[in-house]
Amino acid sequence: MKRLADLLAPLILIIALLGAWEAACRVLEVPAYFLPTPSAVATSLWADAPTLLTSAYNTLAMALAALVLASLSAQALALLVALSPILERAIKPLAVVLQVTPVVAIAPLVVIWAGIDNPERAIIALAALVAFFPIFSGAITGLKAADPDLERLFDLYGAGRVKRLVRLRLPSAVPFLLEGHKVAAGLALIGAVVAEFVAGSGGAQGLAWRILEAGNRLQTARMFAALVVLGLMGALLYAGLARLERSGLRWWRGR
Repeated sequence: MKRLADLLAPLILIIALLGAWEAACRVLEVPAYFLPTPSAVATSLWADAPTLLTSAYNTLAMALAALVLASLSAQALALLVALSPILERAIKPLAVVLQVTPVVAIAPLVVIWAGIDNPERAIIALAALVAFFPIFSGAITGLKAADPDLERLFDLYGAGRVKRLVRLRLPSAVPFLLEGHKVAAGLALIGAVVAEFVAGSGGAQGLAWRILEAGNRLQTARMFAALVVLGLMGALLYAGLARLERSGLRWWRGR
């Protein structure tokens, strides 16, 4: 019963908000180009479904490619840092500077370096840059989160850095890595959309381009339809990674 209530509560709230939105637009006679009604958005969503799904696939493919790239580079760098405290002091400030630098500020440079005719490369690179820090930060925190008693036990047996890393610190970092990937997945999707906006090219044909195209034509309902697809895609991606995190944590605790 509680689970049913948990499912119905947000659904009822969404229906109430959509009903209020529809009624307000009709009563106040709001122009369609300014704010379309939910029914108009639903009609546009149905009519443009094939195009929106194709664009959603392109955006998701670039976001996942960026997530994989960010994951591999962040974990490799975190392992190197874990083996050398000097490397950590050298690399961490640079990673923080990259994290706080707005992606829109460096996007034009990345677009030029990647080539105007290859917007996908620039979008993947920028999205990977956005997704890098949560994974790197989670890996570093997890590698330092080993049980102090186990650390002393490894000292007692004279374990070297590599054995300590493989047998102790990597297993302790699993929950932090899973959480970092869950955060990074959403950021990769956001980064891909923002990068496509900045690239200003229809070569990638993602959801951001559909939003730009509809906005230039004052087709607000199509813009909202693309936003709905983007929101649903992000929610499904988050839910999938959250489920993967729960499964990973069950395996980790069993180990």
